[in-house]
Amino acid sequence: MTLAQWLLCIAGIQVLHFIGTWKLYQKAGHAAWKAAIPVYNAVVLLRIINKPIWWVILLFIPTINLIVFPAIWVETLRAFGKSSWKDTFLVIVSLGLWIIPTNYSRQTRYIEQASERPASVIKEWLSSLLFAVVAATMVHNYFFQPYIIPTGSLEKSLLIGDFLIVSKMHYGARVPMTAVSFPMVHDTIPLVKTRSYLKNPQIPYLRLPGIEEIKANDIVVFSWPADTVRRFFVKEKGIRKPIDKKSNYVKRCVGIPGDTLEIKDGFVFRNGQRNQLPDRAEVQYMHTAYASGGISSRKLLQLGFKDFYRKYAISNISQTSYNALIPYIIGRTGTTLEDFAVITPAAGLPLDVVRQYNLKARELLEAEKQLNLTLEEADRLKKNIALDSLVRRVSKTQTPNEVFFPNKIPFDWNEDNFGPLVIPKRGATVALNKENIALYKKIIVDYEKNDFAYSSNGFMINGKAQDSYTFKQDYYWMMGDNRHQSEDSRFWGFVPEDHIVGKPVFIWMSFENFNAGLKQWKVRWDRVFTTVSGSGERQSYLPHALGVFVLWQIFSWWRNRRKKNLG
Repeated sequence: MTLAQWLLCIAGIQVLHFIGTWKLYQKAGHAAWKAAIPVYNAVVLLRIINKPIWWVILLFIPTINLIVFPAIWVETLRAFGKSSWKDTFLVIVSLGLWIIPTNYSRQTRYIEQASERPASVIKEWLSSLLFAVVAATMVHNYFFQPYIIPTGSLEKSLLIGDFLIVSKMHYGARVPMTAVSFPMVHDTIPLVKTRSYLKNPQIPYLRLPGIEEIKANDIVVFSWPADTVRRFFVKEKGIRKPIDKKSNYVKRCVGIPGDTLEIKDGFVFRNGQRNQLPDRAEVQYMHTAYASGGISSRKLLQLGFKDFYRKYAISNISQTSYNALIPYIIGRTGTTLEDFAVITPAAGLPLDVVRQYNLKARELLEAEKQLNLTLEEADRLKKNIALDSLVRRVSKTQTPNEVFFPNKIPFDWNEDNFGPLVIPKRGATVALNKENIALYKKIIVDYEKNDFAYSSNGFMINGKAQDSYTFKQDYYWMMGDNRHQSEDSRFWGFVPEDHIVGKPVFIWMSFENFNAGLKQWKVRWDRVFTTVSGSGERQSYLPHALGVFVLWQIFSWWRNRRKKNLG
């Protein structure tokens, strides 16, 4: 909905409010005209139902108001003698319209201070729960949001199983754009697995003032621009989702508005200079290791390397035993029992399963292995294991393709050699031509909502011939530190400003083997209560947090004891 449409909708609600409540205002001792003045009518109504005036603010906060409005409807009926469960149910399901018969009923009487009368235990409990939800939703929408790292695109900077606290204040909280949604969940309601929101109406994009701007190399959480899945990791027919209900991604911002970005042999260059990453950033690249005598997986694990695959030959495999191995393998090779082999992550085959099914399994000593390493790890590997060679993978062949942004032929970019391209900046104007229109068409049409067409006169934008375009918002270039295992801007392009969610600031918990199931989780204590950004070695603040908690408990005990003594 546009701003004009929203204003018209609000005006209609105000008219309906007056029609449905003006007699109630009179019966409570107020002039009927007070029910017709926007905002002031809410202040008066809150006084009538004996609720705090600051609740008015909550009525104008998206998603929060969806919780507060029903509470006011219920309390309004209660103030005029309608306090049964039937009335509560009907006023909620009718979206407040059940108040209208009460307004025009001759039997209706105002019960002053009705809301101060003792309520049942259940109602008191529901009231407490309601405002707990309001407070939690406020924090979730405008201050901090929890986030779990589900994939390895930022390994080893951030790990799968890191539980993050994402600050929405740093870059300014994005006001929820989806007007009607279930509180504190994203796109799907847990357990019932159904959509958590209505696609319409939509609130125009608005961002509150932030503490800082996005800087180059910041780690950023954002709504994935290319998202067309209803649930993460679930294959299904593509759908179109509101911006704030798209799946959240976390990547490193390697290009900010106005930058000229290029990738040369896997290294990012900003404005002609190789990008200098912070010292906690650990960028990984795929390497191929060669050793004629074979490469020992056990030796790799002893040296701390865990991102590689292992291959096991199994001579007595059966369908039953193969089914038992499925959770631990990522593939298989061979077409007969004689050459059958399975491929596993670095953890290998679990011994208990091998023994349970009496499998004749042996790991194949491979002369060639694919290893995912940082440049420092590559140097350490060469010093500790006898290798014939260790070669960093670099995609040199550049052929026209639709895989990499802008996903149009004849662009021939790939993950290691890409660009150059200029990242759009709000207010900047770009000349449009046949060579670059593929880079900017998605911005013009999808992100900035213009009509676009080709004609004999060139490009038509909103029905007018144009040979240039001025951008309405800033854009960013996001990439994973796990360079050959990250789906990022190289595949789907720019991230618009209105897709920015926040800045990860804190790791409050971290589990190893996160995707292997709850029983396999192991706490990474060295990462618990650590900061995401910063320089130097990562330091855990868990002892400090425990110390504060203990001191608070001692203080609470002392305060309660003192109150008892004084009483």
